[in-house]
Amino acid sequence: MQTLQQYDDAIASCKHIFISKAKDYGTSWRVYRIISVVDQIYIKAKRIRTIQERGEQRIGDSITSEFRGILNYAVIGLLQLQLPVEGPEEIPVDQLEAWYDAQVLQARVLMQDKNHDYGEAWRDMQQETFADMILARLQRIRQILRNEGKTLMSEGVEANLYDIINYSVFALIQIGEGAHAG
Repeated sequence: MQTLQQYDDAIASCKHIFISKAKDYGTSWRVYRIISVVDQIYIKAKRIRTIQERGEQRIGDSITSEFRGILNYAVIGLLQLQLPVEGPEEIPVDQLEAWYDAQVLQARVLMQDKNHDYGEAWRDMQQETFADMILARLQRIRQILRNEGKTLMSEGVEANLYDIINYSVFALIQIGEGAHAG
């Protein structure tokens, strides 16, 4: 039960930011193509990796805030995949909140299933690994997009975005426990 509570707390902190920004900016992200969402996640993951490698940073945004941003952009990617391109640019906040909840619930169920089979192996992993795994998932997504969404044996874009959500949550939980710098 501790993991589920920690998971929900991490999601709640991300959702608060997501909804607050939606109130400030609307759903301006609706103009992004999926590759642009992937690049936004890439920028954040690459920054985390750079900070980890250099051991220093010059701007104030923390690693914690970057993992939260990665999670929220992954939700945006999932929403963009489901919404028609010619759909509305502005989405009412209450509708957006329900859609956000639906996406993170699917990620949560996936996390529970994988935790059952893998025995919460992520608890013994390093923060650097989460950043690397996110970057690897982004490379996979880019290749899938180059293949026009077709895969022979692999999971698609959505599955990789759900993994990115869960890796971000795991990193946030570990930061919250003091296991890694935030």
